[in-house]
Amino acid sequence: MDLSTRYLGLDLKHPIIASSTPLSETLDGIRLLEDSGASAIVMFSLFEEQIRRENEAFDFLLESGTESFAESLNYFPHVDRSPKGPEHYLNLISKAVAATEIPIIGSLNGVTNEGWIDYAKQIQDAGAHALELNVYFIPTDLELSPAEVEQRYFDILQAVKASVSIPVAIKLSPFFSAIGNMAKRLAEAGADGLVLFNRFYQPDFDLERLQVDPRASLSTAEEIRLPLLWIAVLYGRINTSLAGSRGVHSATEVIKYLLAGADVVMVASALMKHGPNHLQVLFEGLEQWLEARDYQSLDEVKGVMSRLNAANPGAFERVNYIKVLESFEAPQFPGA
Repeated sequence: MDLSTRYLGLDLKHPIIASSTPLSETLDGIRLLEDSGASAIVMFSLFEEQIRRENEAFDFLLESGTESFAESLNYFPHVDRSPKGPEHYLNLISKAVAATEIPIIGSLNGVTNEGWIDYAKQIQDAGAHALELNVYFIPTDLELSPAEVEQRYFDILQAVKASVSIPVAIKLSPFFSAIGNMAKRLAEAGADGLVLFNRFYQPDFDLERLQVDPRASLSTAEEIRLPLLWIAVLYGRINTSLAGSRGVHSATEVIKYLLAGADVVMVASALMKHGPNHLQVLFEGLEQWLEARDYQSLDEVKGVMSRLNAANPGAFERVNYIKVLESFEAPQFPGA
């Protein structure tokens, strides 16, 4: 059975990718992900704030003491560096590429195009096969227009694409007024792939201490529905790779993403919950489902349930919406 696929122009053995998690923060973790069956690995994110912090520290080193002695121009006071900072990140990518036989995809996380460009180039020079831009931006400024929010994505994409030659993917949020048009324009602007979707930080309140509770939560399988919808809508209609992200906990979600039209499926929360060996569970489940239906390759199933294959897409979407609402039955209460 041919389970191979292409993502960002990269040939992969199968469509299951280990997404960005703390598992990729060490070389041992990266090797374990490969040994467990990942067809590619998206590195943990290097944050714009980390880049800015390093640049600010460097400026301080250059200026420190220069007002007192000319000799101090050659003196650099010691500043501790985060073990997960930019220098460590680049070294780890270089080692990972040398130690593995699968594509290593770098990840940059930020909200502006400042400070990214040099590091995008350095990530490429370190040997990364591709780059994922995670534009984690929540527009809380009430004066910021939708056009300005969207333009930020294009500015970042164009700046990075101008500085590297490796493929570049953008990890999108679903919170655009016209996500389909946004996806189409990003593809036209040069995005080699779109990852659908990002999971924004959603804080909770601690009612005892009256404080914000910032704890992260793992995804659930229910979260697949929104990205599944948009992958099915976009498949075959824009010229870029599509990656399904969020809610992948079993082979069921992997299969659904492929049927919608995803080129690859990214897994994160399930690996954090069950460990890297869960990749093999997903792969075997996918293989068994295909074999039971006599499929010989992924090409036979990819996009089968996409909007492109609906006879009347507009009517199909509206009818399904009505069916969903009609599927609810009034609950029965005592005395009602």
